Amino acid sequence: MEQQQTTQQSLHPVIAKLFAKKGFGPNEINEFLSWDLKNLPDFSQLKDIEKCANRIIEAVDNNQKIGIYGDYDVDGTTSCALFYHFFRKLNITVDLIQPSRFVEGYGIHDSSIDNALEKAIQLLITVDCGISNVETAAYAKERGLDLIITDHHKDARETMPDAVAVVNPNRRDEPQDGDMPSLAGVGVAFAICVEVRKILLRSGREIESVYDLLQFVAIGTICDLAKLTPMNLKLVRHGMKLIKDTKYAGIKAFFGPEDRAKAVIPSEKLSFNVGPLINSKGRLDHPEMALNLLIADDYNKAREFYQLLVNCNNERKNIQKEVYEEAKDQVLDSFRGEEPLINIVFAPHWHEGVIGIVASKLVETFKKPAIVFSASEHEGIIKASARSAGPLNIFTLLDENKELFLKFGGHKAAAGLSMPAENLETFKQNMNNSLKSIPEIERTVTDTYDLEISPEDIDPLLVKSLDMLEPFGMGNAKPIFKLRDCYLKSFDLMKDVHVRWTIGSKKNPNLSLKGISFNYIGKWGHPHPAEVFERQKMAGEDPSFFFTLSINHFNGNQFIQLMVDKVELP
Repeated sequence: MEQQQTTQQSLHPVIAKLFAKKGFGPNEINEFLSWDLKNLPDFSQLKDIEKCANRIIEAVDNNQKIGIYGDYDVDGTTSCALFYHFFRKLNITVDLIQPSRFVEGYGIHDSSIDNALEKAIQLLITVDCGISNVETAAYAKERGLDLIITDHHKDARETMPDAVAVVNPNRRDEPQDGDMPSLAGVGVAFAICVEVRKILLRSGREIESVYDLLQFVAIGTICDLAKLTPMNLKLVRHGMKLIKDTKYAGIKAFFGPEDRAKAVIPSEKLSFNVGPLINSKGRLDHPEMALNLLIADDYNKAREFYQLLVNCNNERKNIQKEVYEEAKDQVLDSFRGEEPLINIVFAPHWHEGVIGIVASKLVETFKKPAIVFSASEHEGIIKASARSAGPLNIFTLLDENKELFLKFGGHKAAAGLSMPAENLETFKQNMNNSLKSIPEIERTVTDTYDLEISPEDIDPLLVKSLDMLEPFGMGNAKPIFKLRDCYLKSFDLMKDVHVRWTIGSKKNPNLSLKGISFNYIGKWGHPHPAEVFERQKMAGEDPSFFFTLSINHFNGNQFIQLMVDKVELP
């Protein structure tokens, strides 16, 4: 990932083809690759942001106690940490409050207001939640607590919360064109910090730069799967650049010497290593430890928190695996009758903290939307996480059934809900009936690839050129290639489930490529490597490999590695 302006002539041919497929001309390419923070949207245009910033400054000037209330996921946790470090720049220590997924549940509650008042908090600021908590906002007003709501979720209640300020790029009266609706919760928090600093500087006061807070924006934006619009690409690129040499002990704890020796820490490291660890504690009990890590001043203490999160994440993986296998068996059983258009599964004992990941894995496996229910802490009430497939707007679909729910919220790709267990069968029927009127291509995951290339196209320059396209994430997926003119030379199984591939070129007998597939054996709909090896000997049975490209760092050496996601036979 390099900070430079690139002309079309200097692009690697494969990169040029990728841009051409997106329909990008010179202007779009330059905008996509831009690092220019001066070309960000004007955050001061967000409704209520000036009111929000002035109330924060009033609290600071009058020595009023400030509390930050954040959701328990990675976006909420990074938002809390960002505000904590921002207020430290103002020599203010704020109180940090996060709910438990299993006690209070998502959002801000009347008990949260009582808790804040017990702590003598005079201004409470929500991050990554609050837009749907109309009743709690009214309760805060009744109790005399000033409440600022900052969020990025859909504004779907009959009215907006009555608060001192509601800063949300997705509130009903915000324009939905442009980039601002794609801000994650942590991006909204950063925008508020920018506005507060701007007002303070305008009044002649000194405050240090907030640029270094972009590290938290990068982590939260990537891991919350916020769409990587040109605005978010710029914010995340700068944040990623800073992470490698971070001064924040809590961020540094995630990265070993080998990571920090790289030119830049890739976005995949954030999405696959950092995000799951931050989320793990909130999935199994309380997110406090992850937040303590991110606000830690001492590196050794931060590493202790980090190791505890690693242990917690390993426990989460084991629980998730058990729930997924049971959920998958339920789905397969449902195929015996009329195959459903959406996989809706339920077991009362499934751990609520992993049902969202399990729903995502069911979508990945069966290519259709999934909703996974488990029992709640209240008798007769069940909770669910829903995940969309393809371009389907799961939020709109669920909204048609909101009379069945007790609680409901989310966005186009993911949502959560709770409802009486007795409504489950009606809900299943309604969802399947609604999906019948939607074309299959609009409600399923369609396996696609970005470009077909030959083994000869793959070289170190291509891999380095792909770094220019970073960060990868929602709306800017890492390019998937399909390999032509190739054959399977050999394969090895590792731990009975992983596959190491050696792929040859039909044009150049001296060229070999190394590939790897994790947890490949037994994967739904994937041919066994032995079948691929034998079938390719028949005429017209050439395999197709679908993969992303990476560099494998091992024992101080580097080599190109194909991350093989799928192998197809004719």
